[in-house]
Amino acid sequence: MSQACIFIPPEAGSASVEQEVVRVRDGAVQRLPLVEALVDIGEGWQLVLPVEAVTACAVQLPTTKGRWMRQALPFAVEELLADDVEAMHLALGEVLADGRHRVFAVQRDWLAGWLALCDAQPPATIRVDADLLPASGIQLLWSEGRWLLGGEVAARLALSDEDCRALCASFDELPQVHADQTIELPVAEAERQPLDNPYLWLAGQSGGCNLAQGEFAPRHAGGDWQRWTPLLGAVAICLVLQWIFLLVQGWYLEREADQFRTASEQLYRELFPQDSRLINLRAQFDQHLTSGGAGAQGRLLSVLGQASEALQGEGGVQIQQLDFSDSHGDLSLQVRAPGFDGLERLRERLSESGLNVELGSASREANGVSARVVIGG
Repeated sequence: MSQACIFIPPEAGSASVEQEVVRVRDGAVQRLPLVEALVDIGEGWQLVLPVEAVTACAVQLPTTKGRWMRQALPFAVEELLADDVEAMHLALGEVLADGRHRVFAVQRDWLAGWLALCDAQPPATIRVDADLLPASGIQLLWSEGRWLLGGEVAARLALSDEDCRALCASFDELPQVHADQTIELPVAEAERQPLDNPYLWLAGQSGGCNLAQGEFAPRHAGGDWQRWTPLLGAVAICLVLQWIFLLVQGWYLEREADQFRTASEQLYRELFPQDSRLINLRAQFDQHLTSGGAGAQGRLLSVLGQASEALQGEGGVQIQQLDFSDSHGDLSLQVRAPGFDGLERLRERLSESGLNVELGSASREANGVSARVVIGG
């Protein structure tokens, strides 16, 4: 099945929805106003421009790199165009046998006007009727009362019958002519390919340069995402770098944790050499600290229990400071008494309670006598 096509006739001027066009779809050829031709045209259809609205030429470009070719193109074709090159849409075609590139130029505003009318259902491709002719040899097609010239030659032209006969006389080879049997050949010896309908035949051709380039390239759904491609690429790079950073950081912290764990195990074995098995280092540390604290508290309460009766029985004695040494099991008291005899009675009462008592040097103060009493368990 050939591609659905809408042909703009050669006599068409500026774009109009009422302009009669030729639509070829599903093997049927119809002449309809553009607004009706677009109804149910479907996707992937082709807009075909008349060669009268297009300038076709061949130029030698100084480079083969795509971006530079586009930059050099206006300068290469400027002298070949009758109109200002800035007002033209330029489409780059195939490379010819002599190394030149085929170029098509069409008024930008004229083409934009037609495409604007097709905005709801834009064409997938834009071609020129004369450029749809087969690429081999010299090709001529009779359509709409004029001859279309295409093929291997660089030119793409629409010729009157008289001009075509004059031009064919200069050809080194006979052209292939596609025309109805009723049309007289421009060259009697030329090979005729009979056609019932030139539009139906052109719609079945797959060659030709697609003018939907640059600003007139079709916009596919989601195409706006292309402008975000550099940003998305930068974000992806950042995410990869962040992932690498986290991976390295995790490896570093794990290594540090292993070192701390090793140091903690060494310290534990030094403090508690009797423990041969390490199952849960933190739990075992907490257990030792808890049991150690309970033992020290028990010894302190035991000494205070023995000394409390003697301390309470000696009137006028005040305790100013209390210190307990867990390692020695000693309770040091800084006491104040009314006189030296009171300190002596306190020592005697503590000794009678079964405690080892050492009475340090006493010093007289304004309100009595102060001394340090060390009580052993």
